Amino acid sequence: MEQKTLARPMFTGRELWRLILPLVAEQLLMVTVGMADTVMVSSVGEAAVSGISLVDQVNVLLIQIFAALATGGAVVASQYLGRRDRENACRSAKQLVYSSFGMAVLIGTLVLLLNRRILQAVFDNVEPEVMRAAETYFWLSALSYPMLALYNAGAALFRSMGNSRVSLFASAIMNVINIGGNAFLIYGLRWGVAGAGTATFASRAVAGIMMLALLHKPENPIVLNRLLHPEWDGGILRSILRVGVPNGLENGIFQVGKLLVAGLITTYGTAAIAANAIANNVATMTNLAGSAIGLAMITVVGRCIGAGDLAAARRYTRLLLAAVYVSMWATNILLYFLAPYLVRFYAMPQQTADMALLVLNVNFILSSLFWPLSFTTPNALRAAGDAKFTMTVSIISMWTFRIGMSYVLGTWLHMGLLGVWAAMQIDWIVRAIFFSLRFHGHRWEEKHVIDT
Repeated sequence: MEQKTLARPMFTGRELWRLILPLVAEQLLMVTVGMADTVMVSSVGEAAVSGISLVDQVNVLLIQIFAALATGGAVVASQYLGRRDRENACRSAKQLVYSSFGMAVLIGTLVLLLNRRILQAVFDNVEPEVMRAAETYFWLSALSYPMLALYNAGAALFRSMGNSRVSLFASAIMNVINIGGNAFLIYGLRWGVAGAGTATFASRAVAGIMMLALLHKPENPIVLNRLLHPEWDGGILRSILRVGVPNGLENGIFQVGKLLVAGLITTYGTAAIAANAIANNVATMTNLAGSAIGLAMITVVGRCIGAGDLAAARRYTRLLLAAVYVSMWATNILLYFLAPYLVRFYAMPQQTADMALLVLNVNFILSSLFWPLSFTTPNALRAAGDAKFTMTVSIISMWTFRIGMSYVLGTWLHMGLLGVWAAMQIDWIVRAIFFSLRFHGHRWEEKHVIDT
């Protein structure tokens, strides 16, 4: 790729803030609403919390397939915008919407048909009451997949335009509907787990429709035109899949591994399942700013690569990575002191609360050291088209360390839930080493996504 230096910076400091801050707010909104969901459902009982927690882990696996397509579409659209090729940026948007929606319909249909079989294959040892709650929530979740796919695709496209405020607004509307629906259906109508699933479906449907409507505005850098008139562009679709397929395989296999680990945790009892759910909810808050900046990095680095400015791609990656470290240290220090109070909100037995607090305290330290290098840095590589490398490293590290060491530490050495979380942190360290070495080399600079 020919390297050139632009007279004007690709992104000013103000433009970076305008991109990142709404993403941070959106990530915070998602986490706090997720916690609110769990707290509201906890009034139904520990089995309901455990059942929804198990389904959410399966949901993440299935959703990652079309979320990966959204990432591929964002990379392609960002690179076309960096090249100032609006026509192909709009074409890539249309291909992304078609492929994401079609894949989500297929996945949702399979889940509706194979609901109980999927859950039994992954979580065969759970108690009957937990399984009943999981089946109900899984069926209702499957209905919402297509609309969630549209929301994810739209959010990715607006991020590629440098406009993350739209996805924040849509997410806010979605979460207001979700919490309000939960309150009415769980507390008012006493629907329990079914109420939580119904509220989730309604909120995702509204968000998906909203994204389609906003993408039709002609003043956008990327516009969806004639959506009801299918136009398949094989070249652009291949470009999207060039990033989306490796990213989908990486995320999918990663989630399969997490499901295996979750299945292992079920053998430790309902208290361990609930403690893991609580710890996951709280721990997600530690990296929400990092996740937001990682999403911004795809747009920023993608634009730089599209414009052929490799020096800027490196410079912005280092800048954004430093921002992740600052945000994570600040968040983890704060959460260390708040964790005992946050855990109490879940109204769980003392044994469950103590278990969750133990794994969280260890996580606060290690995530500050290794999470940014293992999860933010690879976004820069993906934005440049080096998705196969990130896929290979992630899959090998996941299966060797996170899964293998979970059995060694959690079961064989009788460390239980703490051993499983320690294995996860070993996986972070391995990823951090490989991704850092790759970024400081030059192989990723030779990759390409769109035709030159």
